[in-house]
Amino acid sequence: MNELSELRGLRADTPPSGADRLVSPRARLTAAIHRDTSRGRAGLPQRRMILVGAATAGALAVTAGIITALPGDGTGASAPKGPQVLSAGAAADTLELAAATVEKHDGTEPGPKQWVYEKETAFDQGGRQHISDKGIVSSQDKSRTSEEWTRWDGTGHANLPGIPPAGDVSDFDPDKLQVWYGPNQEEKWKREGYDDRSQRQFYRFLDTLPSDPDRMMKRIREEHAIGDIKGETRAQRDWREINVLYRSVLIPPKVQAGLFRALAKIPGARVTTGVKDPLGRAAISVSVNYPEKIPSGWQGKQEIFFDPESYAYLGDSKDDGLIVSARDAWGVVDKPGARP
Repeated sequence: MNELSELRGLRADTPPSGADRLVSPRARLTAAIHRDTSRGRAGLPQRRMILVGAATAGALAVTAGIITALPGDGTGASAPKGPQVLSAGAAADTLELAAATVEKHDGTEPGPKQWVYEKETAFDQGGRQHISDKGIVSSQDKSRTSEEWTRWDGTGHANLPGIPPAGDVSDFDPDKLQVWYGPNQEEKWKREGYDDRSQRQFYRFLDTLPSDPDRMMKRIREEHAIGDIKGETRAQRDWREINVLYRSVLIPPKVQAGLFRALAKIPGARVTTGVKDPLGRAAISVSVNYPEKIPSGWQGKQEIFFDPESYAYLGDSKDDGLIVSARDAWGVVDKPGARP
């Protein structure tokens, strides 16, 4: 007996499931599997937990693929491709799946002498821009890619290309790795009440935040140093905070999860699947739209991009002529100039 043919016959009068209808139950089931795996195998090492969750999600994706290949007309047509704006329920389930995925990541803090590496591409818009299925499209775009290394204890910094000094630059070589070392400023900043924090200090501040998204955002609004803007609503402030926080290369897993759950609570936030990030990579996005300029000066569509499987931050876009940025690569290395 061909069980698949039998199943297809039983569903002959059933209309095909759209992508949006499938995302919601798929996300709920996968999130439940993550939770059950966490409870049932609490004694396994963290890395093993991630592998178990990934294997289960992969098996679920195969099952979902079989379901979408069983349309009522028997033609084998699949769900529509390209950008799909999810319903509120499916968006909430997708963000919960993202939270359940990232909170299982390894949260080990780097050693004091290790370096955090980030490669970023920034796009300057000469006019209005849009992101197509191939990434940024604009005849006036100018992009620049840079690499940055920051020592975890705050005593070192490196750039490529290098930053030209003031004065005579005739012998300056931008392609030479520029490394700076200096004293540890953490205690001074803390003692004198400066807003500046080393990456280590900021990571440890984030690690003190409660996992509940409402309580977490309340603490962030109270203690994060981006400043208040008169007339800004709570939702606008939370979006701005989250947008800035994702610029941090390292974020504790529980905070990453909390940020996804906080995004789900922002009125008007939309989740879109099947999009491309500014570099043309496959992504999902979370966005808000401000038809009129808000107190922060932002207007139009504000979008944050994530990897569709790992939910890692990939970049952001602002539909108001401002800079669009993408994170090309990131990681922890043992010396400036090294790459993950």
